[in-house]
Amino acid sequence: MKRHTFMAFHLVRSIVQPFRTNFPRSFSQMAAATAPVPVKSGDHVKVCIIGSGPAAHTAALYAARAELQPVVFEGEFANGLAPGGQLTTTTEVENFPGFPEGIMGGELTEKFRKQSAHFGARLLEETVETVNLSKRPFEIKTDRTQITADTVIIATGAVAKRMDFPGAGEGPGGYWNKGVSACAVCDGAAPIFRSKHLAVVGGGDSALEEAMFLTKYASKVTIVHRRDELRASKIMQSRARANPKIEFAFNAVPIEAYGDKLLQGIKLQSTVDKSVTDLKVNGLFFGIGHKPATDFLGGQLALDDGGYIITEPGTTKTSVAGVFAAGDVQDKRYRQAITAAGSGCMAALDVEHYLTTLE
Repeated sequence: MKRHTFMAFHLVRSIVQPFRTNFPRSFSQMAAATAPVPVKSGDHVKVCIIGSGPAAHTAALYAARAELQPVVFEGEFANGLAPGGQLTTTTEVENFPGFPEGIMGGELTEKFRKQSAHFGARLLEETVETVNLSKRPFEIKTDRTQITADTVIIATGAVAKRMDFPGAGEGPGGYWNKGVSACAVCDGAAPIFRSKHLAVVGGGDSALEEAMFLTKYASKVTIVHRRDELRASKIMQSRARANPKIEFAFNAVPIEAYGDKLLQGIKLQSTVDKSVTDLKVNGLFFGIGHKPATDFLGGQLALDDGGYIITEPGTTKTSVAGVFAAGDVQDKRYRQAITAAGSGCMAALDVEHYLTTLE
């Protein structure tokens, strides 16, 4: 009996084993085994995604796994940024789940790209110059490629406004990411800023919100504003003035950042008499707002007063059916990589549902 059982087992194994080795063991292997079809001018696609950050690549990942074969126009230094968006300008990212030791911004964006491409998204480093959302299918055009699409996801992000003066940039002698930043929530908790004197430039709600956040970690925060009155809402002004860690430098603008390996101070020039004073700080944050990358849309979508795309609450739907927006291009409040990724997921699911209505 045992001998017959042993022989039967090996007979079944000899039949099944060849079939097992011919099939991928996971959906990941299955996706990797299917090469995406190259994109060329004149092609028609179901989904076109414009953008290159966490929103764009999360949307691409979900759309690719739904076998929609999305095309992603990542841009070629669109808005002055490399593919990957604002994350490429940051150093260590510590608040994106899955990386307990943190990860460099550029490395994280490269992982986004590899993952979406692995599952079948077709990536093109081309900047979209124009779109035509007034006809169906939609038309998308770069300087090299022109395609049509049933749906479009706009995930072009928003660029933090920065001031240009000696020491503020990335080049030689610059302290960008060495004490100079444009995102308190992203960078404020970094060790180089803890228990240090920091400065925030700006006089609106954004600047005061940044300053209030930084007081959690800083020993003191000085708000530098070019006028003698703040532009922020009254309630934000009251909160800032009531915070014992916040001071103000009115009628002043930064004209130079200096230091050694890290930022050690800034020079402030009076907007009244042009006199220059020295402010010893270990961090400088620009809180002068963001500019959403929506100019290329040519007014074809409803935008708010700040130029952000208006979406239907609880969805990523825009004012044009079949066009969706995800990430910072429609989010003026949170502006985080993880919230952008979440909205990218929403956009892909909204697209998938919309396409079923066209069948």
